[in-house]
Amino acid sequence: MRGFYIGRFQPYHNGHHSMVERISEEVDELVLGIGSADDSHTTHDPFTAGERIMMITKAVAEYDLTTYVVPLEDINRNAVWVSHVESMCPDFDVAYSNNPLVVRLFEEAGIEVRQSPMFDRDRLEGSEIRQRMIDDESWRDRVPPSVVEVIEEIHGIKRLQHVSDTDSLERYAAADESVEKSIEDLDD
Repeated sequence: MRGFYIGRFQPYHNGHHSMVERISEEVDELVLGIGSADDSHTTHDPFTAGERIMMITKAVAEYDLTTYVVPLEDINRNAVWVSHVESMCPDFDVAYSNNPLVVRLFEEAGIEVRQSPMFDRDRLEGSEIRQRMIDDESWRDRVPPSVVEVIEEIHGIKRLQHVSDTDSLERYAAADESVEKSIEDLDD
């Protein structure tokens, strides 16, 4: 039996890894769909599809499971999304997701969907991990070691910190206030 599991994997983290481990007990093969494959170099989606393919391929190599990693671009048309996925992927028998919209779309298309509990969701959420990377806080314990290697190889932290920077007026106003305060302190 072949399963399908989709995520943005920004980055692929231990929650995803636990889900793949659980799925590997139920299927012989797994299609891993990389959602939003056309997005990169933003705070929300910092990594390219190719970089995410590297993360996933290296991380799932430890499982005795044939995997197919397929990038899927956003089409922004929910009514035809499942047929888009099916046209881009090898056939699959069951889909795995906890996303309510994804579950609904697959069920409406007549595809069996299996859900599972989230794994340590408070710690293992992509937005939290990305924010930790931006803030130079601990994040490496939240992703498989092979993903750490990929992120370091591509200088992913530097990229994420750079794209999260802003040229907004608020930033310049804060910088001006800081300079003015420093000048006042010198005068005192």
